[in-house]
Amino acid sequence: MRDAAAIAAARLAASLSRLTRMGGGTTLPGRIATVISPGLVAGLSSRLARGVVLISGTNGKTTTARSLAGILEAAGLAVVHNRAGANLLSGIATALARGATLRGRMRGEVGLFEVDEATLPAAVEATRPCVVVLLNLFRDQLDRYGEIDLIAERWRRALAALPSESTLVYNADDPMVADLCRDHAGPVRAFGLEEAPHGEGRALEHAADARYCYRCGRPYEYTLVTLGHMGHYRCPGCGAARATPQVCAREVRLRGADGSSATLVADGSAIPVSTVLPGLYNVYDVTAAAAAALALGIAPATVASGIAATAPAFGRGERVDLGGCEALMLLAKNPAGFNEVLRTVLLAEASPVVLIAINDLIADGRDISWLWDVDFEMLRDSARAVVVTGLRAEDMALRLKYAGLSAERVSVEHEGDTALDRARRLLREGERLYILPTYTAMLHLRATLTRRGAVRGFWKE
Repeated sequence: MRDAAAIAAARLAASLSRLTRMGGGTTLPGRIATVISPGLVAGLSSRLARGVVLISGTNGKTTTARSLAGILEAAGLAVVHNRAGANLLSGIATALARGATLRGRMRGEVGLFEVDEATLPAAVEATRPCVVVLLNLFRDQLDRYGEIDLIAERWRRALAALPSESTLVYNADDPMVADLCRDHAGPVRAFGLEEAPHGEGRALEHAADARYCYRCGRPYEYTLVTLGHMGHYRCPGCGAARATPQVCAREVRLRGADGSSATLVADGSAIPVSTVLPGLYNVYDVTAAAAAALALGIAPATVASGIAATAPAFGRGERVDLGGCEALMLLAKNPAGFNEVLRTVLLAEASPVVLIAINDLIADGRDISWLWDVDFEMLRDSARAVVVTGLRAEDMALRLKYAGLSAERVSVEHEGDTALDRARRLLREGERLYILPTYTAMLHLRATLTRRGAVRGFWKE
């Protein structure tokens, strides 16, 4: 009866939240439900016949989860999923309550939950997952998380509590993530990229987060750098090196804003995949989703069809009709991710018009010093115009000044509405606008676009 009351209260709270336009009803319902029934998450997740999959990492959680959901649904499985991206325990509770009858019977077969990095230990304890997917660790929201070593230690404790029969799917190209996973007693499936689409691979960026071996402290040597500190690495001191992944991406081809293609090699099978998700970071996300799906016994052909059918999540490669022109919204929230977003934009457009929106609310991180680690110099010789907006618009304009962009090419608009309109007017016929926001700035801009009828509310995606 306690669970039934919690589920009923969660549904009522979700309805009222949307009716009053106070939010999407993705977090508050779970908070209320777990106050009424503290064991709700553990109880409902244990009733999922195919178990629970948890996905965590600094970048790519929402896209990886959405890609895996598409694969599972293509396989005919009913999925209980925190699709709107509410990734704390309250968001997981909301998704479970939404997917249950009042008697606590689950309508789905498998739970699929993206999980905030700091929440992973509690989520593992509550859901006892059959699969955990670890994507990457980058500096992000330093005021909330601290340096990535602190998150790594939390993950280490979470993995120590993981059931030995659980499968651990991890990114072999991220040395910190790989080091965390080396002692797991149960089954593991590593994934990674065997090549980079830019040829020989870049040198480590100055903002790379994991330069030194976590066993002996020597600097890693790289034969290939793919993204940030990820790639093919080896420690010359103790010999710790990138493991050979069970699922790897070869023949990677980026099509700018139009997506990418690759061949995934797994268990002796070659799986050609194509996705509309843009950028090298999304190749990693698709590869991670495929590795998790294969660990769940999904057929390779279904993996390929599920990936092909996956549309971008809200704000993450989302295309928006602005009335006569198209905008591409690419969430950018830390140095490694922002650099890849900039490369994606410049691969798609020789002289783009860019709208950058920077907020410093709790969900973004109050410390914006990370802007100085982003290589905005990439825009110096290419961007035709940049409009900056958000709570820290002036800070962004200053960073662009130091990156070498002239004042004539940079304009500041404090309101999202006017920023969108100004950027729209700067476009020439046939051009696309590139919108690069932090998390809450993305939500604010989407709220404006929702009022204009250009997009749906994020909870409806």
